[in-house]
Amino acid sequence: MSNKNTRHLHIELTPEQYQLLNAQAKQCALTKRAYIVRLLEGSPVRPRPASEIKALRTEIHYIGNNINQIARSVNAGIAKAEDAKRGLCLLNQVYELMYQIARK
Repeated sequence: MSNKNTRHLHIELTPEQYQLLNAQAKQCALTKRAYIVRLLEGSPVRPRPASEIKALRTEIHYIGNNINQIARSVNAGIAKAEDAKRGLCLLNQVYELMYQIARK
């Protein structure tokens, strides 16, 4: 990204500072340059979610798809009483998973 409108900056860091910069940028899945630029611009710099949280979000997504299928069958007038019970059970699972994510 070098053009005549950009400026080059040279800074010196202690080994500990450099290691900290590397670790924080990596935790956010950013390059060191992108990490520093976001800090300067006041953009959010958040660590990537842990794989456990990603898995919980994926599970919530699948449950949501099942709930949507049940809702479509209810709207079409072809749902059974068991479908409604299953939908409530799935919603309870979503609430439990969301609670687990919130605790992290």
